[in-house]
Amino acid sequence: MTELRIDAVDGEAMLEQWRHVHNVIVPPAAMSLAEARERSARYQLRNAYLGDVLVGCSTVRPPSGGDGLATVIARVLPGFRGRGFGTALYENGLSHARVLGAEVIETCVLAVNKDGLRFAERRGFTEIDRYVLDGQRDEWVDLRLAPTATGH
Repeated sequence: MTELRIDAVDGEAMLEQWRHVHNVIVPPAAMSLAEARERSARYQLRNAYLGDVLVGCSTVRPPSGGDGLATVIARVLPGFRGRGFGTALYENGLSHARVLGAEVIETCVLAVNKDGLRFAERRGFTEIDRYVLDGQRDEWVDLRLAPTATGH
């Protein structure tokens, strides 16, 4: 059986794959390749593959400032959900965030993504905010991981 592989985004081809998954999962926040390049300079981006098949991606926004807050986002393409890939991506991102010094973990989910909200809640995240970005209509949900779920 082919195992899941999670690789740091390296180069234009992998960045384009990351962008593809991002844009499929969060179409209201679809980004250009230039925007993805800018994001890759600030955040840790990873792709997940089953053999050579792209199944998902993740983003880790490292802690900044004095609060130790990092954001971990795992995205799995619809045809590959329910097989543990999201859990693997999330755990990989969480581990990476902790190495970077994260003390508080948050995630962000498009409100219409019920699978994503359930996934986060099953892992100990609770909703802390709902909002609509200026000039847009789509609702976003920020969730925070309970301290007991982070091991702190």
